[in-house]
Amino acid sequence: MQALTPPLTLITGASRGIGAATARLLAARGHDLALNYRREAAAAQALAEELRQLGRRVICVPADVGDEAEVQQMFERIDAELGCLTGLVNNAGIVAPAVRVDEMSVARIEAVFRVNVLGSFLCAKQAILRMSRRHGGPGGAIVNVSSRAAQLGSPGIYVDYSASKGAIDSFTIGLAREVIGEGIRVNGVRPGIIDTEIHASGGMADRIPEAVAGLPIQRLGRADEIAEAIAWLLSDAASYTVGAMLDIGGGR
Repeated sequence: MQALTPPLTLITGASRGIGAATARLLAARGHDLALNYRREAAAAQALAEELRQLGRRVICVPADVGDEAEVQQMFERIDAELGCLTGLVNNAGIVAPAVRVDEMSVARIEAVFRVNVLGSFLCAKQAILRMSRRHGGPGGAIVNVSSRAAQLGSPGIYVDYSASKGAIDSFTIGLAREVIGEGIRVNGVRPGIIDTEIHASGGMADRIPEAVAGLPIQRLGRADEIAEAIAWLLSDAASYTVGAMLDIGGGR
């Protein structure tokens, strides 16, 4: 009997945090992987080598997800080196330092939406062209990484980031209904405050103790806890789950 082809999943923003944790879990569960990154080449390469030790096929694919030409080139490289894509995790995202809306520059807002929203659209488009049965593909699954901030707004911190994640919520629901008839399941996760480097990049590291004190669970979340939800949504165990947004925020 011919061996089954393992699932092949692209994770954007895979060099650290939730992306890296998801890569480790999916590799352990038999996925071949394409690890996208923009700047952190050394971290992505080290992760890829770690996952290859598990017997998986893994490549690193640098690309700015907000650049259409770079996204297309990334997918073409996956086609050539790994084959038929079956899963996409739209995880790449950025925050900017905490400020009020009346202090935000247009350049800052555009940068946040370019990566967080446009990037997810561009990657989903290319994934659909490969996975959709309408285009001769085998079907597949997409998981979009949103945030609890989408519903809470992050006033006085980064309303632009929250608004970008609100757009991802709407995108997830609409896309899910658009392509489920073509064999693609689309869902999302809304992480709460997770112990990753993103807080430092947003100037929030010194506010973490105060934030934790307000959480019903009384601790930060872990990246591997988000990875478990993403892996489930990609799996056949979630075969009847379409357009869902899973809140993983410790009660927040």
